[in-house]
Amino acid sequence: MTQVDSKLILITLLVELGVAAAVSSSLARSDSFKLLLLLKSRTMRQTAELVAWICVPLVLGVWVRVTVPNFLAADISFETTILLGILVGPVSAMVGGAALAIPAVLHHEYWALPVNLAVAAIAGGFGRFATAEEVWSFSPMIDLSLYHWVTRNLRRPHLDRQILLLLLIAGMQFGTSLLGQFYPQHFFELHSRDWWVELAICATAPIVVGIPLKIWNAIRIEQKLEEQGRLLLEARLDALQRQINPHFLFNTLNSITSLVRSEPELAREMIVKLANILRVLLKDREAFVPFREELAFTDDYLDIEVVRFGAKLRVVKEIAEETLDIVVPGMLLQPLLENSIKHGLEPRISGGTVTLRSRIEDEQLVIEVEDDGVGMAPERNDPSVVSGLIRPGTGIGVRNVRERMQVLYGELAAVKIVSRPGRGTKVTLTMPVLNEETNLWADGQAGQAISHLFASAVKAMQGAGSKG
Repeated sequence: MTQVDSKLILITLLVELGVAAAVSSSLARSDSFKLLLLLKSRTMRQTAELVAWICVPLVLGVWVRVTVPNFLAADISFETTILLGILVGPVSAMVGGAALAIPAVLHHEYWALPVNLAVAAIAGGFGRFATAEEVWSFSPMIDLSLYHWVTRNLRRPHLDRQILLLLLIAGMQFGTSLLGQFYPQHFFELHSRDWWVELAICATAPIVVGIPLKIWNAIRIEQKLEEQGRLLLEARLDALQRQINPHFLFNTLNSITSLVRSEPELAREMIVKLANILRVLLKDREAFVPFREELAFTDDYLDIEVVRFGAKLRVVKEIAEETLDIVVPGMLLQPLLENSIKHGLEPRISGGTVTLRSRIEDEQLVIEVEDDGVGMAPERNDPSVVSGLIRPGTGIGVRNVRERMQVLYGELAAVKIVSRPGRGTKVTLTMPVLNEETNLWADGQAGQAISHLFASAVKAMQGAGSKG
């Protein structure tokens, strides 16, 4: 290849930066690519797929360079081979480097293949030597890296692998530039007899390598933040679950205490029911359970309350058959039933009825807990329908249900209370229809379910914001 004009070289270097950014950003939009890129360990097939994702558009770039005159910036095969080496290792990088060399070899640039293989081996060796954090944090800002390197080594001299990578890339770039100068017909690489232009060529190569790393590292950081958010949700759910159990146990023991002397046989029966409940509570419960399982759990609680209140308490269930296999948050119904009995029916001399309903409405699961008790005073009752709103006066258990619904579903669910003084209160829960068949909760994978719902809630809020 003939000597390239210095002005054309500088323009080509600038365009190379744009090509690297454009290709990296385009790949980053693919969920499949992101999944392969961020895997902590890959199978041979997954590694091959990742190499193909990166190499296919850049092989076309090499083909454009050898067929279109003066469109040199499309070929960033040297930097791509280095990138493959530090990300997937020497062997896979050599395969990718060989693929990138095919258009050049067909154009009689026979040095392209051995050079790419050598670059892949060197970069892959460095990738095995450096840690993942050192690779991902590699900065294309050369001046800033050098400044940090100098200041760090003044305090405590040590080997900085990021500076080593920077010098390694620049050194290999200088070597390939010399090779392109000695064998212009059989190898392509930008080179110049002007020292300052050659310096610009060697300085640009680390930046072209660093740009994809920076773009893809942003995706990696985002994934880490989502993982931390999921762990935070799980921690909050665990805290809320632990808050419910002592509250429920305290109230149930009070009920048993009141019957021990007057009706010991009923007290014994209530203790058996309580033992059944505690047996369930002491097991490792998932964040979500089938609705039929949640109903079975509440039966023992209701049996205890029926024993306590006698004929004063009536329980009616209107459960739609198609709702039984829908998964719901565990310990969802008991706090609502407890609230209805304690605050709605207990103050009423004649007692009353608690009605539990479930149905599917507009592709949402609707659960209602209604009582015909004393209701709430006007100053405590807000007739407006507000998503996720429960007033402070409705009890710890019900506020807990609201918090858990908010943590698990976000904007995808709603909690509504409608109460009329002297005529009763109705709590309505609306949530997405999620079945066991989705396998999100199979094999104890509740964390995946939480993450899935968390992502859905974020998308829903983003959609609402864009419409606004």
